[in-house]
Amino acid sequence: MKPFCIQAVLFDFDGTLTQPGAIDFNAIRREIGCPGRTPVLEFIEALADSQKKADAWQVVQRFEMAAAAVSEPNRGAEEIIGHIRKSGLRLGILSRNGLASIRRALDNFKYVGETDFDYVGSRDLPLKPKPHPEGVYHAARSMGVDAEQVLVVGDYVFDIQAGQAAGAVTVFLENGTAGESGSSDFSIAHLEDLRAVLRMGLPLPAGKLPNDLLQRFMADFKLDDPSIIMGPGVGEDVAAIRPVENQLLILKSDPITFATSAIDQYTILVNANDIATAGATPRWLLVTLLFPCGTTPSQIGHVMGGIQERGARLGISLCGGHTEITDAVTRPVVSGMMLGTVPEADLVDKRRMRPGDHVLLTKKVAVEGTAILAREFGDRLVAMGMSRRDLDEANAYLSRIGILTEARIAAATDGIHGMHDVTEGGIATALTELSAAGGWRIEVNTDAVPVYTHTRRMCRLLGLDPLGLIGSGSLLICCSPDTSRQLMAQIESAGIAVSRIGRVTPGIAGIDALSGGEPVGWPVFERDELARLYDGGALP
Repeated sequence: MKPFCIQAVLFDFDGTLTQPGAIDFNAIRREIGCPGRTPVLEFIEALADSQKKADAWQVVQRFEMAAAAVSEPNRGAEEIIGHIRKSGLRLGILSRNGLASIRRALDNFKYVGETDFDYVGSRDLPLKPKPHPEGVYHAARSMGVDAEQVLVVGDYVFDIQAGQAAGAVTVFLENGTAGESGSSDFSIAHLEDLRAVLRMGLPLPAGKLPNDLLQRFMADFKLDDPSIIMGPGVGEDVAAIRPVENQLLILKSDPITFATSAIDQYTILVNANDIATAGATPRWLLVTLLFPCGTTPSQIGHVMGGIQERGARLGISLCGGHTEITDAVTRPVVSGMMLGTVPEADLVDKRRMRPGDHVLLTKKVAVEGTAILAREFGDRLVAMGMSRRDLDEANAYLSRIGILTEARIAAATDGIHGMHDVTEGGIATALTELSAAGGWRIEVNTDAVPVYTHTRRMCRLLGLDPLGLIGSGSLLICCSPDTSRQLMAQIESAGIAVSRIGRVTPGIAGIDALSGGEPVGWPVFERDELARLYDGGALP
């Protein structure tokens, strides 16, 4: 489901708000000599003879005014206009017709007139006609909203093409018959069907997601896992799962608070990553979704559907949770609770780490943080000198935040004594946590810690340290020296970079950092560098 928030509705006029077929365009074409497949307005504009052009415009106006005089409101037109007005939305018309014919046709409406519209755009304005998006942009500016917040409704492909080109949400009105919709976002048979579309783009009040919407969103969920005895549903407060015999149950919970875009992908992978570090297979997911006031149903449905779909690709079933709109949050927050299974003999337990173990790192540091910076602070970075191309490349790091592949490879290899994924606080915090969980010191060669070029530059511009930047997508692996070389080769053969960055040493848990063979300081981050940036603690 496409997420959207509607602030204005922009209607086509002839055939949309009025009954279809009022103007005989074939008769117009015959009279002015316009070929059958050529749009009338574009044909007239292309005429070189000024007199022929003037005569052609008179023909069009004569036909339009005659049709307008006998036109009637389309079925449900006045009712939906009244509904839109009550909803507090801006309302406009954008037509290829002349203004005089629009006004004449509105005279035949019983309850609606020109003053009910905040914007009336016709071909009399010095704008390029639909399918060019200029009219949609002009209407949006005149109504004081962004084009992306406009719902464009029309019965012809030109209406849809103009809306799409402007980035608006589009609705094709079939008028009860099939027609060329131009791949619109929505198709409706009659104008009264527009109410359901509008509801998906209007903000919800604080409280639980209405049951009818919850049921609608869950209707497409596919639960093929026979171990789920009781899954998600209206009125179901719990999930019931049949335990897997002779296997351990691995549990993990993690909130997603930084990412506002692609939050569904973060929800699945950030939780599944931790399950995989225990050598387990992620299986089931419970989610609590909190959305700020002003969120629309379509935005909620987009997140819910995305979580279910992305999980299903990895064999993870969304089997329950809770959804609420609340003023306790200012951006969407998704808290995931994931469960997985692993045979007891295959459990990867960090307490098996031993001095002498090699410490490996997959990919490079701050994978997730780099993608978030590109998505959330792109305009700021461009103003500081980064190119859009570089940001697009950094944004693509989002596809690398999963560690399931390398974790599976490692879990299937003898000599693995511990795994830990890099998350909040970056590689610096992750290594400290790994040392604490294993109960031994870790010696880190800082010269061997890999950093992406884009990451290094973004952090320099924003005053951040890449070692403390959230880093889902990188996996720390502790393994015996005899296993190290073979494991690195297997991971690299899967197309994943891996580096040896240190070793486990005797002593109380902690980090010893070396550079050029000499001791250096190892940074400590009280909070993630991204959080500091959000709070304005980095460079302006």
